[in-house]
Amino acid sequence: MRTLKDANIGETVKVAKLHGEGAIKRRIMDMGITKGCEIYVRKVAPLGDPIEINIRGYELSVRKADAEMVELAE
Repeated sequence: MRTLKDANIGETVKVAKLHGEGAIKRRIMDMGITKGCEIYVRKVAPLGDPIEINIRGYELSVRKADAEMVELAE
């Protein structure tokens, strides 16, 4: 299973599934990360946390823990 945390800089990926439960999953969905949407990975901080992405026309920084809950399509 490949997650958003494993995506490389400059790569465009597609969301296959969201993991997590309750408030955590709701927060990820409120950020605009939903099944089927495309995410462009802009950059990653030097220590790997956070990850800056471009989704639905806006920029977003996501923590590594949240990025692990976003499964990517192969």
